[in-house]
Amino acid sequence: MISARNITLAYGKRVLFDEVNINFIKGNCYGVIGANGAGKSTFLKILSGEIEPNKGTVEITPGERMAVLKQNQFEFDEVSVLNTVMMGHKRLWEVMHERDAIYAKADFTEEDGMKAGELEAEFGEMGGYEAESNAGSLLSDLGVKEELHQSLMRDIPGNYKVRVLLAQALFGNPDILLLDEPTNGLDIETIGWLENFLADYENIVLVVSHDRHFLDTICTHVADVDRAKIKVFTGNYTFWYESSQLMSRQISDKNKKVEEKRQALLDFIARFSANASKSKQATSRKKALEKLTIEEIEPSNRKYPGIIFQPLREVGNQILNVENLSKRVDGRTLFDKVNFSVNKGEKIAFLSRDPLAVTNFFEIINDNGKADSGKFEWGTTITKAYLPFENSEFFTQGLTLMEWLRQFVPAHVTDADEPFIRGFLGKMLFSGDDIQKKTNVLSGGEKVRCMVSRMMLQNPNLVVLDQPTNHLDLESIQSFNEGCQTFPGIVLITSHDHTFMQTVANRIIELTPRGIIDRLMTFDEYMDDARVKELRTEMYL
Repeated sequence: MISARNITLAYGKRVLFDEVNINFIKGNCYGVIGANGAGKSTFLKILSGEIEPNKGTVEITPGERMAVLKQNQFEFDEVSVLNTVMMGHKRLWEVMHERDAIYAKADFTEEDGMKAGELEAEFGEMGGYEAESNAGSLLSDLGVKEELHQSLMRDIPGNYKVRVLLAQALFGNPDILLLDEPTNGLDIETIGWLENFLADYENIVLVVSHDRHFLDTICTHVADVDRAKIKVFTGNYTFWYESSQLMSRQISDKNKKVEEKRQALLDFIARFSANASKSKQATSRKKALEKLTIEEIEPSNRKYPGIIFQPLREVGNQILNVENLSKRVDGRTLFDKVNFSVNKGEKIAFLSRDPLAVTNFFEIINDNGKADSGKFEWGTTITKAYLPFENSEFFTQGLTLMEWLRQFVPAHVTDADEPFIRGFLGKMLFSGDDIQKKTNVLSGGEKVRCMVSRMMLQNPNLVVLDQPTNHLDLESIQSFNEGCQTFPGIVLITSHDHTFMQTVANRIIELTPRGIIDRLMTFDEYMDDARVKELRTEMYL
């Protein structure tokens, strides 16, 4: 067990934590959630000892080992990939080197022999003789090829370094595992492997993530960081979100009788408890939900932005036609022979194993890039809004938010006064003096919220979204997701957010160096389809 006792931390007048008392118990996986800046990552650093609180202590059951996902990709530059992973078990690493140093002695004594024997016993108890093999298996499971295992960390690509550091944290079955955004830099298949690994993990896991599908798959509990406190709730993220929303509605519904409200909550708990039996965390989550009482459900204090795209007109029959589009970058083919047409009612998720492929495709169809060959044509009825992967070019002038958004008011709007502009900024939670903030000092999340305000202002009937969840907190992601679900127009999207892709898209197009795979199905159906799996293997050969 790991416990936080009276943890208090403040930076000047800003209080992150005030007398936080919380226990984390073996067998549970806790998703640590909270708005951007609430202190999620800071709390993990307090637990790991990296940050000293102003007051309070962290207590760990004696003999238990903690592992932390490191964030510094350059810390192990002079170490081999395989050794970097094994260094995750600090005591094992120390014993291994102490033992080897004794064996390397020229004047090996009887006392050395006894010490070496003790170390050999300890080494064996910790699984030392299988350590190299286990480390190699972990790396392979995380997509780090065997030919890289003996390379120095400085010599491997950045996206592989992230995976090596994740393998380091997982290595040796630690009793307490602290993971801050562990899915960053992972592809869909590797995230699936990690979900299965953590769902079966029998020790304590605390994870900070903005990936709702990931949290739903692995978590038995949610630790909500809000208003300088942390409260633990039973269930995964979706259960926490839906139950808190339900409770908010119950509180505001003054006409409903108390017994009716109680029964609605009981039915809600029962439904989620039944669904839990289908999840990878079935046993522990179902038991936890069955013990849940209504009193444990509380309304959320969170503020959710209002992301609503309202088209001025319906799309016509011709939306987008793409013919033989191709693109190469630095000698490699991103995509080739791309042919498709968009139809009414479609919301299309775009995929590729090459992270540059979809971004380049979206840039081309939005006239920000050029294809090597082929063409595309938009229908005359289309009013599109584009959220690019990179938005820095929009924020170089240092305008106020009000000035910034005003420059994007479309021609058909004749009354773009201050209340009108404030309304669009307010939907994205910019209020009061926020509108005087300069755009060149905004955080990544604030910039994305500005870009979404700009998109809503266009009244589009088609939206193009390149990684829309980047830099956003869970509240903004949830609202964005729901806004795209209810949007009556066309959506073209690519995202690492599994839930976003699954709940929005009704068609999947994968861009490959040998053409496209195009299916009318959901994201989950696409990823599980046996024939699609065969095709994907062929298309990337």
